[in-house]
Amino acid sequence: MDVHLELVIITGENLILIEKSQRFQYEISISKKMNFKINSLNISTEKGTVKHPVPEIIIDEFGIVNDAHRGDWHRQVSLLASEQISAFSQQYGQDFKPGDFAENITTEGIDFRQVKLLDTLQNDEVELMITQKGKKCHGGGCAIFIAVGQCVMPKEGVFAKVVRPGKLSLHDTLNYHPKVFKIDVITLSDRASRGEYKDLSGPAITDICKAFFMETDRICEITNHVIPDSAEELKNLAERLGESSDVLITTGGTGIGSRDITIETISPLLDKQIPGIMEMIRIKYGSENPKALISRSIAGVRGKMLVFCLPGSPKAVKEYMTEINKVLEHLIYMVYNFDAH
Repeated sequence: MDVHLELVIITGENLILIEKSQRFQYEISISKKMNFKINSLNISTEKGTVKHPVPEIIIDEFGIVNDAHRGDWHRQVSLLASEQISAFSQQYGQDFKPGDFAENITTEGIDFRQVKLLDTLQNDEVELMITQKGKKCHGGGCAIFIAVGQCVMPKEGVFAKVVRPGKLSLHDTLNYHPKVFKIDVITLSDRASRGEYKDLSGPAITDICKAFFMETDRICEITNHVIPDSAEELKNLAERLGESSDVLITTGGTGIGSRDITIETISPLLDKQIPGIMEMIRIKYGSENPKALISRSIAGVRGKMLVFCLPGSPKAVKEYMTEINKVLEHLIYMVYNFDAH
């Protein structure tokens, strides 16, 4: 099996591309990582009220012990930068303190306006995943809104879900880690796997993925695999990738020939299918080219891995990826069970 890996790092306007091949191990530091400090830890027993500072907090799988916002949901822990509190205080001529905006963790040294959903905040003990940026203002139910008619939390605050429980203390340091999306592309072709034919559709998918993640200012790690039209090899590889990959895209094997085994192999591995995507694509492009209706391409979910099985031609994968990219980010958020509207 031929394996090629590309790690695409997008940092603002700068693109760094690092290539490795043939299963080589690699390590890389991502320049978006940063450290920041905890200025205050705050809890309250009732929602919509200011929180009082405490020297440390215990975090379990439901959030902060003894805090009103804990629960089995996506907004277990709230965070707000002290820099934003200072700016808000200057704007309204009042001295607001950590906890006044009902945030659990008041930070120093990170601009939460730059973080994205699924990014993580962590140290050796605790890990939190960003699940929401901002929120609907409580209006009359918020102590700050009653005082000045505005609140900074709905615009500048972020919310997180617990990934790894533990303890945090005042002045602890947390590390910001941008989400690295792991994408695996599998080309099924007897000839390409033997080196008799150059794989064109796999690299086309890779180029489209790189462009998409660059446009959305995200980081992706793309690994290309070229295998023969073997049901056993495809099944084993897909099952292994399901333990670590965010997106699996196959190309080839979606027709009706005797060697077209992709759909029969992948379908039983899916927890859920997403039929609407492929149905729409077949209708849209089949109206121009009836041969496109012959494709048996499918989309679905295995665990938290999104799976798309595409035809084998470069033209077809470009058409399919154009439509898939319109909903890809939203599908990723749905897999993690939180609403990104």
